[in-house]
Amino acid sequence: MRVPGGRIAGVAVVSVVLVALAAAYVFGFLFGGTPAAVSAVSQNGGVRLTLQTVPSYGHAPDPDWVSYLAQDASGHWQHTTIYKVPAHTLVTVTVYQYDTATGLRNNFLGQVRGTQGGTATLNGKTYSTLNPDDASHTFTVPDLGISVPLSGVADDAKNQCSVAPCSLDEAHTTITFSFMSPGKGSYRWQCFVPCALATYFGNGGPMQTIGWMSGLIEVV
Repeated sequence: MRVPGGRIAGVAVVSVVLVALAAAYVFGFLFGGTPAAVSAVSQNGGVRLTLQTVPSYGHAPDPDWVSYLAQDASGHWQHTTIYKVPAHTLVTVTVYQYDTATGLRNNFLGQVRGTQGGTATLNGKTYSTLNPDDASHTFTVPDLGISVPLSGVADDAKNQCSVAPCSLDEAHTTITFSFMSPGKGSYRWQCFVPCALATYFGNGGPMQTIGWMSGLIEVV
Protein backbone atom coordinates (compact mmCIF):
# COMPACT_ATOMS: atom_id res chain seq x y z
CA MET A 1 0.00 0.00 0.00
CA ARG A 2 1.31 3.39 -0.91
CA VAL A 3 1.69 5.83 2.00
CA PRO A 4 0.46 9.37 1.16
CA GLY A 5 3.22 11.91 0.89
CA GLY A 6 1.49 14.21 3.37
CA ARG A 7 1.54 11.54 6.05
CA ILE A 8 5.24 10.92 5.49
CA ALA A 9 5.92 14.63 5.76
CA GLY A 10 3.87 14.85 8.96
CA VAL A 11 5.76 11.97 10.57
CA ALA A 12 9.05 13.57 9.53
CA VAL A 13 8.10 16.91 11.07
CA VAL A 14 7.02 15.29 14.36
CA SER A 15 10.24 13.27 14.46
CA VAL A 16 12.36 16.36 13.94
CA VAL A 17 10.50 18.22 16.70
CA LEU A 18 10.94 15.32 19.14
CA VAL A 19 14.66 15.05 18.37
CA ALA A 20 15.06 18.81 18.81
CA LEU A 21 13.27 18.73 22.18
CA ALA A 22 15.41 15.82 23.36
CA ALA A 23 18.58 17.62 22.23
CA ALA A 24 17.49 20.81 24.00
CA TYR A 25 16.88 18.90 27.24
CA VAL A 26 20.27 17.16 27.10
CA PHE A 27 22.04 20.44 26.28
CA GLY A 28 20.29 22.24 29.12
CA PHE A 29 21.11 19.43 31.56
CA LEU A 30 24.78 19.31 30.59
CA PHE A 31 25.53 22.97 29.97
CA GLY A 32 22.73 24.97 31.59
CA GLY A 33 23.38 27.10 34.62
CA THR A 34 23.32 25.45 38.01
CA PRO A 35 22.65 27.10 41.37
CA ALA A 36 25.39 27.77 43.88
CA ALA A 37 26.13 25.10 46.47
CA VAL A 38 25.27 25.40 50.15
CA SER A 39 27.80 23.94 52.58
CA ALA A 40 26.73 21.82 55.51
CA VAL A 41 27.21 23.47 58.92
CA SER A 42 29.57 21.95 61.52
CA GLN A 43 27.79 20.36 64.46
CA ASN A 44 29.14 18.23 67.34
CA GLY A 45 31.91 16.62 65.31
CA GLY A 46 29.67 16.12 62.29
CA VAL A 47 27.73 18.43 59.97
CA ARG A 48 24.09 19.29 59.46
CA LEU A 49 21.96 20.14 56.44
CA THR A 50 18.66 21.93 56.90
CA LEU A 51 16.24 21.73 53.99
CA GLN A 52 12.62 22.48 53.21
CA THR A 53 10.25 21.29 50.52
CA VAL A 54 7.54 23.65 49.34
CA PRO A 55 4.41 23.01 47.25
CA SER A 56 5.12 26.01 45.04
CA TYR A 57 8.19 28.23 44.81
CA GLY A 58 6.11 31.38 44.41
CA HIS A 59 8.75 33.37 42.50
CA ALA A 60 10.02 33.69 38.93
CA PRO A 61 10.98 31.94 36.74
CA ASP A 62 8.57 29.11 37.64
CA PRO A 63 6.35 30.18 40.54
CA ASP A 64 4.11 27.11 40.35
CA TRP A 65 6.94 24.57 40.55
CA VAL A 66 7.41 22.43 43.63
CA SER A 67 10.90 22.75 45.06
CA TYR A 68 13.54 22.11 47.71
CA LEU A 69 15.45 24.92 49.46
CA ALA A 70 18.52 24.81 51.70
CA GLN A 71 19.52 26.91 54.69
CA ASP A 72 23.02 28.41 54.67
CA ALA A 73 25.34 29.00 57.63
CA SER A 74 23.78 32.42 58.23
CA GLY A 75 20.29 30.95 58.52
CA HIS A 76 19.11 32.26 55.15
CA TRP A 77 17.15 30.04 52.79
CA GLN A 78 18.76 29.53 49.37
CA HIS A 79 17.03 28.17 46.29
CA THR A 80 19.51 25.42 45.56
CA THR A 81 19.71 21.63 45.62
CA ILE A 82 23.51 21.35 45.56
CA TYR A 83 25.01 20.58 48.95
CA LYS A 84 28.66 20.33 50.04
CA VAL A 85 29.62 17.95 52.84
CA PRO A 86 33.03 16.72 54.04
CA ALA A 87 34.08 13.14 53.31
CA HIS A 88 33.71 10.37 55.90
CA THR A 89 31.61 12.51 58.22
CA LEU A 90 28.26 12.04 59.94
CA VAL A 91 25.71 14.19 58.11
CA THR A 92 22.45 14.98 59.91
CA VAL A 93 19.65 16.18 57.64
CA THR A 94 16.54 17.99 58.83
CA VAL A 95 13.74 18.47 56.30
CA TYR A 96 10.82 20.78 56.99
CA GLN A 97 8.17 19.38 54.66
CA TYR A 98 5.33 21.76 53.71
CA ASP A 99 3.68 19.92 50.82
CA THR A 100 0.63 17.65 51.00
CA ALA A 101 0.82 13.94 50.19
CA THR A 102 1.03 12.73 46.60
CA GLY A 103 1.59 9.03 47.31
CA LEU A 104 4.18 6.56 46.09
CA ARG A 105 3.87 4.62 42.86
CA ASN A 106 6.40 2.07 44.11
CA ASN A 107 5.93 0.88 47.70
CA PHE A 108 9.65 0.00 47.84
CA LEU A 109 10.30 3.71 48.32
CA GLY A 110 8.23 3.71 51.50
CA GLN A 111 11.12 2.16 53.43
CA VAL A 112 13.91 4.21 54.98
CA ARG A 113 17.24 3.00 53.60
CA GLY A 114 20.90 3.87 53.97
CA THR A 115 20.55 6.03 57.08
CA GLN A 116 22.09 5.47 60.51
CA GLY A 117 20.12 2.58 62.01
CA GLY A 118 17.92 2.37 58.91
CA THR A 119 15.52 4.87 60.47
CA ALA A 120 14.44 8.49 60.40
CA THR A 121 12.26 10.55 62.74
CA LEU A 122 8.93 12.13 61.85
CA ASN A 123 7.93 14.90 64.25
CA GLY A 124 10.21 13.31 66.85
CA LYS A 125 8.98 9.72 66.39
CA THR A 126 11.24 7.07 64.85
CA TYR A 127 10.07 5.28 61.71
CA SER A 128 11.57 2.79 59.27
CA THR A 129 8.64 2.60 56.84
CA LEU A 130 6.01 5.11 55.77
CA ASN A 131 2.51 4.40 54.54
CA PRO A 132 2.86 4.90 50.75
CA ASP A 133 -0.29 7.05 50.70
CA ASP A 134 1.28 9.51 53.17
CA ALA A 135 4.40 10.31 51.14
CA SER A 136 4.80 13.76 49.67
CA HIS A 137 8.43 13.52 48.48
CA THR A 138 11.54 11.43 48.92
CA PHE A 139 15.17 12.29 49.45
CA THR A 140 16.95 9.55 47.49
CA VAL A 141 20.64 9.18 46.63
CA PRO A 142 20.81 6.02 44.47
CA ASP A 143 24.61 5.73 44.39
CA LEU A 144 24.76 5.78 48.19
CA GLY A 145 21.76 3.53 48.80
CA ILE A 146 20.01 6.31 50.71
CA SER A 147 16.27 6.86 50.44
CA VAL A 148 13.95 8.55 52.92
CA PRO A 149 10.20 9.00 52.29
CA LEU A 150 8.88 12.33 53.53
CA SER A 151 5.40 12.50 55.02
CA GLY A 152 3.06 15.19 53.72
CA VAL A 153 0.89 17.57 55.70
CA ALA A 154 -2.85 16.96 55.87
CA ASP A 155 -4.88 18.25 52.93
CA ASP A 156 -7.08 20.20 55.32
CA ALA A 157 -4.25 21.54 57.49
CA LYS A 158 -4.64 25.17 58.46
CA ASN A 159 -2.14 27.87 57.48
CA GLN A 160 -0.53 26.00 54.59
CA CYS A 161 2.46 27.56 52.86
CA SER A 162 2.44 28.47 49.17
CA VAL A 163 5.36 30.87 48.71
CA ALA A 164 8.97 29.99 49.57
CA PRO A 165 10.64 30.14 51.94
CA CYS A 166 8.08 28.77 54.36
CA SER A 167 8.17 29.52 58.09
CA LEU A 168 7.86 27.18 61.05
CA ASP A 169 4.54 28.88 61.84
CA GLU A 170 3.05 27.30 58.72
CA ALA A 171 1.77 23.71 58.51
CA HIS A 172 4.63 21.24 58.08
CA THR A 173 6.13 17.94 59.13
CA THR A 174 9.72 17.63 60.39
CA ILE A 175 11.86 14.71 59.23
CA THR A 176 15.38 14.07 60.51
CA PHE A 177 17.91 11.40 59.53
CA SER A 178 21.67 10.87 59.48
CA PHE A 179 24.15 9.13 57.19
CA MET A 180 27.90 8.76 56.87
CA SER A 181 29.28 10.58 53.85
CA PRO A 182 31.44 8.52 51.46
CA GLY A 183 34.74 9.43 49.84
CA LYS A 184 35.11 12.51 47.69
CA GLY A 185 32.89 12.72 44.65
CA SER A 186 29.66 14.06 43.22
CA TYR A 187 26.49 12.09 43.95
CA ARG A 188 23.15 12.77 42.30
CA TRP A 189 20.03 12.87 44.49
CA GLN A 190 16.40 12.97 43.41
CA CYS A 191 12.83 13.09 44.65
CA PHE A 192 11.10 9.96 43.36
CA VAL A 193 7.51 11.03 43.95
CA PRO A 194 6.12 12.29 40.60
CA CYS A 195 4.79 15.58 41.91
CA ALA A 196 5.06 18.00 38.99
CA LEU A 197 1.53 19.11 38.18
CA ALA A 198 0.55 19.53 34.52
CA THR A 199 3.51 17.48 33.26
CA TYR A 200 3.60 14.01 31.71
CA PHE A 201 2.76 11.56 34.52
CA GLY A 202 4.07 14.16 36.97
CA ASN A 203 7.68 13.59 35.91
CA GLY A 204 8.49 16.78 33.97
CA GLY A 205 9.47 20.31 34.89
CA PRO A 206 10.91 20.50 38.42
CA MET A 207 11.31 16.73 38.68
CA GLN A 208 14.07 16.73 36.07
CA THR A 209 15.67 20.08 36.87
CA ILE A 210 18.62 20.59 39.21
CA GLY A 211 17.76 23.34 41.67
CA TRP A 212 14.18 22.15 42.14
CA MET A 213 13.52 18.45 42.92
CA SER A 214 16.90 16.97 42.10
CA GLY A 215 20.45 17.97 42.84
CA LEU A 216 23.95 16.96 43.82
CA ILE A 217 25.74 16.08 47.02
CA GLU A 218 29.31 17.27 46.57
CA VAL A 219 31.59 15.37 48.96
CA VAL A 220 34.83 17.30 49.44
